[in-house]
Amino acid sequence: MSSAAHLLASRRVVVKVGSALVVDGETGEPNRPWLAALAADAARMTGRGQQLLIVSSGAVALGRRRLGLGRRALDLPQKQAAAAAGQSLLMRAWEEAFEPAGLIAAQVLLTRDDTEVRRRWLNGKATLDTLLALGVAPIVNENDTVATEEIRYGDNDRLAARVAQMIGADLLVLLSDVDGLYTADPRVDPLARRLEVVSELTPEIEAMAGASNAAAGVGVGGMGAKLAAARIAQLAGCATVITLGSRPEPLRAVEAGAASTLFEPSLSPSAAYKQWIAGSLSPQGAVTVDAGAATALRSGKSLLPAGVRKVEGRFDKGDAVLVLDPAGREVARGLCRYDAAEAEKIMGLRSDAIEAALGYTEGPTLIHADDMALAGRPVRA
Repeated sequence: MSSAAHLLASRRVVVKVGSALVVDGETGEPNRPWLAALAADAARMTGRGQQLLIVSSGAVALGRRRLGLGRRALDLPQKQAAAAAGQSLLMRAWEEAFEPAGLIAAQVLLTRDDTEVRRRWLNGKATLDTLLALGVAPIVNENDTVATEEIRYGDNDRLAARVAQMIGADLLVLLSDVDGLYTADPRVDPLARRLEVVSELTPEIEAMAGASNAAAGVGVGGMGAKLAAARIAQLAGCATVITLGSRPEPLRAVEAGAASTLFEPSLSPSAAYKQWIAGSLSPQGAVTVDAGAATALRSGKSLLPAGVRKVEGRFDKGDAVLVLDPAGREVARGLCRYDAAEAEKIMGLRSDAIEAALGYTEGPTLIHADDMALAGRPVRA
């Protein structure tokens, strides 16, 4: 499948936009014509039923000018100050671009813990899922005002890949200053060729990141980060496209067959997610369900508190737990939406009684079917 076909067929798309595209390098102001063109891309995609999330750099670049910091190298506190001053300008630029296209933009700031700590991951996923379901375009950026060097993603390519993993995106588009991955630096080597499709990220492919287009500033620090992001996305069942971002309406250009490199996924996002639950997480507890609930789970239903008869272990919200039938056999394992103490309080209750029992609710399910891998079922692509 080509990049164009993937883009047209994808239900959820994450687009990463770098500072060089968002901010005019000469003036330090938002690049409003380019932003308006991307908004036209977004409007067209949402109009045909796709959901679009944008990971945007640019806060530090905009804040640098606002604070009069010039072009000199900044230390971490200065970068954080620039990010704080520039984030509102960045969101204003996106809002001004999206509003004429009839779209609503929503700011979402993340730190690495939001995609690495399961409780925060579930909260972040729920927020992004809700925004997308409402037809809103989340504009995601790293929360540079609080992130230190030890807890940073390091670059927005990796952040975009983690967000794509979080929301189960079908496609990650990395808008770059080159139109794909080359076998060597095409400015130096006339025999260098762009790869149309990469099915597997082999050591040979990864070695190309240090050689391709180094003169364009996308050597180890640039293309290497993009390949690392593509690997994260691939393991999450998400395809990745690297393409030139400076074109007006760059997503329309991809749809029309513009040059790019497509990194194919090995599984679908949902299959990769369930494989991760089934094989990568250590269960922190267990819940025993009645026979009716066990049958419902095996048919693809979510686990409701009403079907739970016993809770074991000390687990937090978002931890993996085993689901056992009355004979103690594993039915499934999944991510629990309540911690152990909460699960004990609501087991056996109808879903509409949860709020009365706890004083709040995290939703009607103890474990949603989307967050559950059934025992003995092969994960299908």
